Amino acid sequence: MNAWLCVCAAGLMLAPAAAAASAPVLSDVDRSQSEMRPLIQRYSADRGNLLRFYTIKGSPGRRARLGSYYRQVKTEIEALNFDGLSQDAKVDYIVFRNELEHELRELDREEREEAENAPYVPFAAAIVGLEESRRAMNPVDAAQAARALTALGGQIEAARKAVEAKLKADSGADAARGRKIVGARAAAEAATLRETLRRWFTFYNAYDPAFTWWAEVAYKSTDAALEAHIKLLRERVAGLPAARGGARRPGREEEDELGDSVADARAGSMEDIAGNPLGRDGLMSELAYEMIPYTPEQLIAIANKEYAWCEAEMKKASREMGFGDDWKRAVEKIKTLYVEPGKQPQMIRDLAREAEAFLDAHDLVTVPAIARETWRMEMMTPERQLVAPFFLGGEVISVSYPTNGMSFDQKMTTMRGNNVPMSRATVFHELIPGHHLQGYYGARFRPYRSLVSGTPFVTEGWSLYWELLMWELKFQRTPEDRVGALVWRMHRCARIIFSLKFHLGQMTPAECVDFLVDKVGFERPNAVGEVRRSFSGAYSPLYQAAYLVGGIQLKSLHDSLTGAGKMTNREFNDAVLKQNRIPIEMIRAGLTGQKLTRNYTAAWKFYGDIPAGNP
Repeated sequence: MNAWLCVCAAGLMLAPAAAAASAPVLSDVDRSQSEMRPLIQRYSADRGNLLRFYTIKGSPGRRARLGSYYRQVKTEIEALNFDGLSQDAKVDYIVFRNELEHELRELDREEREEAENAPYVPFAAAIVGLEESRRAMNPVDAAQAARALTALGGQIEAARKAVEAKLKADSGADAARGRKIVGARAAAEAATLRETLRRWFTFYNAYDPAFTWWAEVAYKSTDAALEAHIKLLRERVAGLPAARGGARRPGREEEDELGDSVADARAGSMEDIAGNPLGRDGLMSELAYEMIPYTPEQLIAIANKEYAWCEAEMKKASREMGFGDDWKRAVEKIKTLYVEPGKQPQMIRDLAREAEAFLDAHDLVTVPAIARETWRMEMMTPERQLVAPFFLGGEVISVSYPTNGMSFDQKMTTMRGNNVPMSRATVFHELIPGHHLQGYYGARFRPYRSLVSGTPFVTEGWSLYWELLMWELKFQRTPEDRVGALVWRMHRCARIIFSLKFHLGQMTPAECVDFLVDKVGFERPNAVGEVRRSFSGAYSPLYQAAYLVGGIQLKSLHDSLTGAGKMTNREFNDAVLKQNRIPIEMIRAGLTGQKLTRNYTAAWKFYGDIPAGNP
């Protein structure tokens, strides 16, 4: 086992070139002069003000105000002399216009979903009206407020009876599936409305004695009715598990980027996974936004082709390990190559330093000294591991590993899933040259671009691109290491397939879990965690597809520029980092000086021509 943890001491020493690469270079600063920069920064500040004021998502008033603002800004930028802009500004113009058009489409989608939710929350307008009146600083009439609360309670009771009648009338698997999706959305909306009503009541309560005298009893009764209605929507309509501790309030530590899915997750259960499938039109809208000129079906075809390559490579490594073509036995073998309890942090540290040394030895990218110095590590809570069974990372790498309170099976699942060969392929994905280095550069070069994009095809594609490049440069030396890397690459293929098929209505969450177990060899609880995370609502619909697709985009761009001798590896990788997180087709335009037009749309077939039919 210890042999798996050995990292050559010489490999961890910085070579002279590496020392130079790590030295502070104060002259290496953002010198971009895009004419669009101040407009984008103003937009971001204005939008921030509006979003902090119009906080009730789903409110027609919020949609109307944001839609008006987006259209106003779009009109303003379309009046600019596009041909007179610099190349940097032309890229920014296209990305900015694309963002505004996407935001307007998102408001339309929100309106359609609200219409589907409405039969389950017909009282929404009453609660929204109370809060919007307060936000407008209108005086409150205490007696009228009590009357409104009493009427609201009656509306909620009527809604409950209507929902129960609908449950009795509807039957069958298809009806249950549709209810689960819309019911989960409606339950989440009702929980938001309950919090909105609480905020409205708390603003006046005790500060206005007359308000408290009139409204306190009516509020408590209405709040209890809302709580019961949320329970009905969650448990009987959507079939979700009971919420822990009642309605959650913003600010809970568990409500991080993974959303409510952390609090809802139960070990060994999939009941909490509902998701919100977009349908094909929704996916096409998202693909247009991300500037991907392929259909969902074509991306699935790409994933199947990449998976076939992975399987062939798996068989090669499996034969070297003595398992013949039975690569799943090879995967089971590497799952036994985990460190003993308490040793995972040291293993992660050594793997991170090994990757840094590899980058230095091959002169692949500039790693500033402060970036190398300041990444940190934390251990993930058992609750979060139910949603994120592997690493999460950036400036802080969050490590999944067992705690003493877990059952024996949970401990073994976590250790097996976070074995050394699989970790070796992902530590650098999270840290250097992956997310941490990307975040370091993103804060320093064209940071305004992340205000209107922040696309996952770069966020995750950048780290995945390094998995492709490190493989090509033979970072994985042993067959066990290659199997560990290939498990993840297969997983990226599977993510494209199961996530797109889920949104197309072709796979259920349970089928997605089975797919990961069968096609990747994941432990079932870890597969459940991955599917839960994929459909938690904390990520954009194309996020899971973005890993491999974005990686392929960047690798294609890399090969075209370094292969032609136009750039070295280091020059290319540094240049991509300094473009920040915008659609990769626009990074390509920025690096190549490609001619751009005002109404430019995605056209770069980075994977060649793919048959348009279903795979």
